[in-house]
Amino acid sequence: MEVAVKSSLTSIHAPISVREAQFTKPKLLSFQFHPRPNSSISRILKKTPSKSKLFSTMSSPVPSSVSTESMEQPEAELEAVSQGEKFDWYAQWYPVMPVCDLDKRVPHAKTVMGLDLVVWWDRNESEWKVFDDSCPHRLAPLSEGRIDQWGRLQCVYHGWCFNGSGNCKFIPQAPPDGPPVHTSTKACVAVYPSTVHHDIVWFWPNTDPQYRDIITKKQPPFIAELDDPLFTKGMGNRDFPYGYDVLIENLLDPAHLPYAHYGIVNAPKPKVKSDREGGGPIDLSVKKLDSQGFLENQDHFGDTKFIAPCISYASSSPGDAPEKGSMQKRMAFVFICVPVSPGRSRLIWIFPRNFGLWIDKVVPRWIFHLKYNLVFDSDLYLLHMQERKFMDAGPANWQKACFVPTKSDALVVGYRRWFNKYSGGQVDWKGKYCGTLPPTSPREQLFDRYWSHVVSCRSCNAAYKGLNALEVILQVASLALIGVAAATKQKANTMVVMAVVCFAGSRWLARFIFKNFHYHDYNHAFL
Repeated sequence: MEVAVKSSLTSIHAPISVREAQFTKPKLLSFQFHPRPNSSISRILKKTPSKSKLFSTMSSPVPSSVSTESMEQPEAELEAVSQGEKFDWYAQWYPVMPVCDLDKRVPHAKTVMGLDLVVWWDRNESEWKVFDDSCPHRLAPLSEGRIDQWGRLQCVYHGWCFNGSGNCKFIPQAPPDGPPVHTSTKACVAVYPSTVHHDIVWFWPNTDPQYRDIITKKQPPFIAELDDPLFTKGMGNRDFPYGYDVLIENLLDPAHLPYAHYGIVNAPKPKVKSDREGGGPIDLSVKKLDSQGFLENQDHFGDTKFIAPCISYASSSPGDAPEKGSMQKRMAFVFICVPVSPGRSRLIWIFPRNFGLWIDKVVPRWIFHLKYNLVFDSDLYLLHMQERKFMDAGPANWQKACFVPTKSDALVVGYRRWFNKYSGGQVDWKGKYCGTLPPTSPREQLFDRYWSHVVSCRSCNAAYKGLNALEVILQVASLALIGVAAATKQKANTMVVMAVVCFAGSRWLARFIFKNFHYHDYNHAFL
């Protein structure tokens, strides 16, 4: 949704140049597929001719009388690739969390690529560390532990302590005059290579000692705006009840913006408005697709690229050309999509810009997050259910279940082409999962913001606690004013009015807290 977000989160409207989507016709892979016999996907696939074109990115509508096979369509079928071209999911740096949302006083539990991690601050080495979240003693989660007075990570199950290198430094149950069992390699915690890059903690998903110095050979992706002190760097994070591939696909889709986010964001205005929402043709194209991602260049709007496997990047220059001697306004939209587990993903967003710097200094992050979370919620249920239909079709059969005839889908098609060609249409979980998705939870749990965002965002968490305290203060003040009015009988009417105002304020605040920090349902039919 790079193009979409450029307009949605900044209310910036820019022309989009017309391009022809260009894809080469690939070879097909052979695969087996067994959909559920009664599913809607099964019915779709049964109607799909085996020799039909699979993907299309043509912008003109297809008349019912015209065969899609006779049309000149750029395709993105599954391509046969050699083993050397396969994308290695475990030879990449992955983001864990923004530093601004980590508390140095406590260990933090996170899951990335199906790996359970504990992130903690080693004050002896002044570094963030990423360990396997499992104590070697009895496999208790170290993330439930504490940082002791010597700056070591302590397992609270039996008190074993570990330094920043993963070595066990203390076992309380071992006799001091006995053998030094804490020095055994079996007492060590598995340590992942980690680094702080662009104010985010990254880790390398392999604990083999040969990767200890991997940072000297390969670094996390570099984004110029995040390294430029002239740009702001507002960040946030949220977990979603749908998978990594669905998340990225959605971020690369500008066409859904005026519909799924109607009334929340400002979509690009078409030349001719055909409906209330204001959707219209969007001419996009993919260039230079390889194992490391792809590019999409818009002459008048900015640069868009997918940096495999996690980053969706877009930049733009809002407004008119700068006057002579003045600085060109620049902004970027960086979405880092983290594979957590099947049916689970995490988004870290960063919106750097070189103008309006004072806004971030005056307005706290949680104010911005109220709007962003509303945007995320407006298509959350759609994506959650969509993923289940994709699963019915099988990981490599997206192109048979979906009909994408317009150029507005070019980036989505480009991503699915990359995902199918270099990864077989699925994340490599190393056999940890059986391939099924978690069961669908009630809407109250799917849309819950507290556990998906608030607890992991230091700004929103602080605001949540502060607003709850203010609610209690208003309730106490209301009771106190009633008591004073009854006791003194002086200015009783004024006291009663103030009590009513305080009580009403507490009720309004309780509703505000619930809708913005817990659960805000979204019904598109009434918009």
